[in-house]
Amino acid sequence: MPTRPAASEADQTAVASFVLGLLGLLLFNLVLGPLAIALAAFALHRGTTRPGRARLGLALGLADLAVLAATLTAGHGTLFRLG
Repeated sequence: MPTRPAASEADQTAVASFVLGLLGLLLFNLVLGPLAIALAAFALHRGTTRPGRARLGLALGLADLAVLAATLTAGHGTLFRLG
């Protein structure tokens, strides 16, 4: 059963959102969190056949931003301390 190219692209975008959101919990959450959110929204808008994966990517992207906010709050507004 052939799939539409847009659905296939949306499925790949949903998976990419999930992976970036997961990686964002560990590294570069300032960049990967919003990127995961944007890709999840794009995938859901395009009608992915994997809406659960896109929603999980959206939730992980939001969690990335929550981790960033907690890190900034605990560090009094600094991410790195040199010296």
